[in-house]
Amino acid sequence: MTEQSKAFLYEYLNNASPTGFESSGQQIWLNYLKPYIDEYLVDTYGTAVGIIGPGKAYKVVIEAHSDEISWFVNYISDDGYLYVRRNGGSDALIAPSMRVNLHTKKGVVQGVFGWPAIHVRDLAKDTAPQVKELFIDVGAATKAEVEEMGIHVGTVCTFVDGLTEMNNRYYVGRALDNRMGGFMIAEVARLLKENNVELPFTLYIVNAVQEEIGLRGAEMIARRLKPDLAICTDVTHDTQSPKYDKKEQGDLKCGDGPVLCYGPAVQNNVLDFMIEVAQQNEIKFQRQAVSRSTGTDTDAFAYAAEGVASALISLPLKYMHTTVETVHKDDVDNVIKLMYEVLLSLKGNEDFRYIK
Repeated sequence: MTEQSKAFLYEYLNNASPTGFESSGQQIWLNYLKPYIDEYLVDTYGTAVGIIGPGKAYKVVIEAHSDEISWFVNYISDDGYLYVRRNGGSDALIAPSMRVNLHTKKGVVQGVFGWPAIHVRDLAKDTAPQVKELFIDVGAATKAEVEEMGIHVGTVCTFVDGLTEMNNRYYVGRALDNRMGGFMIAEVARLLKENNVELPFTLYIVNAVQEEIGLRGAEMIARRLKPDLAICTDVTHDTQSPKYDKKEQGDLKCGDGPVLCYGPAVQNNVLDFMIEVAQQNEIKFQRQAVSRSTGTDTDAFAYAAEGVASALISLPLKYMHTTVETVHKDDVDNVIKLMYEVLLSLKGNEDFRYIK
């Protein structure tokens, strides 16, 4: 990682990019990517695509998603409190006492998720908070005062917490799911450029929007690009910390390398190809099994149009959908290395069909 790429990582991760409102983050991402690509496109809903070697017959995608979970203002009370609903898989359990930024046309308004003090609650009857019980305090006394700030129903809000590092081994923060993926695919583009690699295919570096509410950005861009091969990256659960059951969720660990996924949406010939590349380059990796779907943009690419040979490289992560999402620096480096080496190993005429 260069000093420039580290500065990009912090700027990109500390910027808010809630689902449906990703444009500021996409601009940061594109600004970093532009020196390493030949062209770019941005679709109607904001998915950004860097293009290397345009116009070649064989088309390959590497992909991540750019959006983060957030909240929508759903109701404003007469006494100035805001009630919310989820935008993506936001967790009501962690919200009380969190600081939030409300993103208005007048600028960012700061607020807090309030909660009754322990002294006034009947602890014997305490339960996990529900979304309908959550409220945001922006220091206003009336609904009119809230509206004067530029806040209205539909205003989106994100947690404040930014990127930090822990024990010289981990990155910690909100929205590592999956802007760390956007960082990693951008670094692959940088390495290709700096090493003067001439690929025998057109490469699309895709940073998709709206994954957190159903893979929507990937659905749209997959139909537009019609690639021959798609290699997606997202996060998956580290299962070593308390409260996980390895018999149910697998045995995955931060620091033990990228996770390669088995499941119906993953094309097995592509998966075997990636495993061979990992082994040849001595990149340690882990294996994960899924059931009906991967739950990532891999599914959207796999089932697009006539079907796209697709595979998933996951980054193990602790504490998903919290403000302290945690990934190991070595895993970040090795996901980048594996993607890069896979691209170098492709000839640009691969036919991954099972039966020919």
